[in-house]
Formats: sequence, C-alpha cells, structure tokens
Amino acid sequence: MNDVKGYRGQLLHFTGEPKPTDKRSPTNKKDGDDHYVYHEDGVLLVSGSGHVVAADSAEALAAEGLDLTRCEHFPGHLIMPGMVDTHIHYPQTGVIASYGEQLIDWLNQYTFPEEQRFADLEFAASQAEQFLNLLMDHGTTTAMVYTTVHPQSTEAFFSAAQQRGARMIAGKVMMDRNAPPAFLDTPKSSELDCRQLIERWHGTDRLHYALTPRFAPTSTAEQLAVAGTLLREYEGLYLQTHISENKAEMAWVAELFPDARDYLDVYDRYGLLNERSVLGHGIYLNDRERQRLAETGARVAFCPTSNLFLGSGLLDRRALADAGVDVCLATDVGGGTSFSMLRTLSEAYKVMQLQHQSLHPLEALYWVTLGNARSLGLDHRIGNFAKGKEADFIVLDLNADALQGYRQSRAVTLSEKLFALMTLGDRHNVVQTYLMGHRQAGYQTVKGDAR
Repeated sequence: MNDVKGYRGQLLHFTGEPKPTDKRSPTNKKDGDDHYVYHEDGVLLVSGSGHVVAADSAEALAAEGLDLTRCEHFPGHLIMPGMVDTHIHYPQTGVIASYGEQLIDWLNQYTFPEEQRFADLEFAASQAEQFLNLLMDHGTTTAMVYTTVHPQSTEAFFSAAQQRGARMIAGKVMMDRNAPPAFLDTPKSSELDCRQLIERWHGTDRLHYALTPRFAPTSTAEQLAVAGTLLREYEGLYLQTHISENKAEMAWVAELFPDARDYLDVYDRYGLLNERSVLGHGIYLNDRERQRLAETGARVAFCPTSNLFLGSGLLDRRALADAGVDVCLATDVGGGTSFSMLRTLSEAYKVMQLQHQSLHPLEALYWVTLGNARSLGLDHRIGNFAKGKEADFIVLDLNADALQGYRQSRAVTLSEKLFALMTLGDRHNVVQTYLMGHRQAGYQTVKGDAR
C-alpha cells in the first residue's frame, strides 16, 4: 500500500441528511440509500498526507488487491468521522459543573473570575493543551471555540491547535461593558487585537477566525459596529455570539437597546448576520427573528446540556426547522456538562421528546458529523469519508461497559445499535481519535486483535 494506511472495522459515514422512516431499518445499507454508508466489515484507507483514499467494504477492497492483513483491525468497533462541536468555551473548562446558578449569576460568580486568569499567557497555554486533550479524548476533532477577552488566550489556543494539525475555529471575546473593569476591552483595542489575530491566524493551516462579541449586554453599539466592519472587510470570517438563552437576559437586552425590534435585531442592525454566523441557544426567538435568521443564513447552536443545567429552557428545533433555520448541535462547556457529543445527543433527544419531537439515531450521528460540518461551511473538507477529504476520524467501542455490551447484544438493526450508543455512550467509547490520519488520544486499549 506504499504510504497508504488501512483501518478495518464497522464503518459508518453520511453522504447527506438521512430521513429514516422505518425505525427497524436493515443493518446493511448501500451507498446512496438514505444518505448513509454502512459496512459491517469495512476499511478506511488514508494517504500519507492524511486524506481519505477510499472507504468501502473489506470484501470489495480485497477484490481490488488490498492486503487486509496490513490494515489496523478493530473488531467489534465502529469507525466514523470525527465529531464537530459548534459552540464551546475553552476557558470555562475549569468551572464545568459549578453549582446552583442561572445564566447571569453563573457568569458573574464563576465564569468571569475564571476567565481573568487567562491574562497570563503561560496559564492560557496550559489550559489550551488541556482543552484540546479533552476534545480529542471525547472524539471531537473540530470545534467553534470562544477564548477570552485577552488576545494572548487566543494566541495560546491557535498555537496549540496548529501544533496538533487540528481544524479549529476560534476568536477573542469582545467585551467593553457590564463586566469586571479589569476584564474589559474597548471598541478601539478590540479592533486592533482582532485585526492582528485575524492576519496572523485566519486561514493559517487548518485554522479559522471567528469574531466573538460575547453577547449584546457586554458590547456597546460602537463595539458591535466594529465587529460588523471587520466581518465585511475580511473574507471568510466567522461570527459567534449568544442570543435568547435566558428570559432575564432578554429583558436586559431590551433595556440596553430600546430601539431594537427584538434581540436578533441588535445584531442585525450592525451587519452581524450571514451564513457564517453561529448564534448560541436561541430558545426564545419569535417568528420575525426566525424568518430573519432564515433570510440571512445565520445558524442557531442548540446546547441541550447547558440549557438544562442552567435552567434556561427547551429549544424548539421543529419551529426553527419549519422556518428554514439551520440548527447545529453543541456542548457549550462550561455551562454544558460534558465534552461528549454522544451525551449531548442523548440530552437533545430528551429535550425534543418533551416537545413531542423525535431524533432518530441516524439523523443524530449525521448531525454531529457531516451536519455540523455543513453548518460551518466545512463539509468540502471534513464530515465524511468522501475521497480526498481530510481524514479526521474516530474509533468507537460499542461495548465499552457491561451495560452497553449487554444492550448491543440485543440490538437487531443498525438503528438500534446506534441509538444505544448515543443514549448510553460517552468518552469511554472513544478508543482512538485521528487528525489527518495521525493518532491523537484514547482512553482505552482496543479489545481483541489490533492487527
């Protein structure tokens, strides 16, 4: 195989958004059938440059001359694309699972004091490494990340991500009011810092820059205008912020921006809405806001574990989808309670069940791979095993503990296997994580023959 490496096991990836109607669908599906590809015994071939060469059944590739004995073999394991997280705060890793507050008090009591520590570059660098380790250990290979108001926190994150060869999106928080004085920038300083970071990092290797006004209450009109100017000036920038997460937050925004029609209009009037804008939460959007999101192509990041933990509310995914709004999925650590996209899917399922909505496991795993990659405009590079794409992938143990092993032994169909995985699974299922074909991390030793 020369410089091509092979990875053999159960193989799953998506070619489009599945719309399954039969919950007891057959275990084996053909390429193009319902937009997913599954091989009970499959092989992923990766070039020395870290790109997908082929993904097919072991039988088909053996017939083409592949020596299967040279593949790394993961019997009883599932190989799938790395997962994508569309809204997460790396400086909040240290305050995950902090007790007893809703959004505004939680920010003041836990988040702001923790984030002030990132003024120290050495501390920020150590935390960036810890954060990336945790992402990889949980099977997340791409994320859209908030840093802090300190430019050095963003430098530290991008530097650590570059060393790993990770495809990451991140940006310095812009925040010039309603926070501790030592923690504020200004419209002028934030513009200067952002310009320097953009010109240093945006488009460097696999890195992208996201303008990051934390949320409307912590930015003046002048600072939001700066963000709009930068968004128009630099090609391909992302924009990330928060919207309509909490009712007290919404009342505060109405007081601070009395001329705005609603929360979304605050961002809209400064030109912050386009197809690369990702707005976290969006629980309490009105009809006009949903329509405007659809018109501009801006996305909403659904953060179920955070919404439940902070008591914020239940996002109505169906209402957003019916309005034509793209909804991506995210952990929102540290308000969110897990780095695991599997656990996040489990909580998303429950939030939707409470509103008489459904989430089929095939739709769910599409959502955290190719779906989120599409939301970020990265599906031409990552998200599935199409030939030539970057080989970010994970190996999952479907039998990571006794309960999962027992449940999997009772599963008849692929859908049942995947539903058990997304309901019972977490980081313990992640055996290996690869970026561009290079192994990153893994908690477990693979069971069985590794050759």
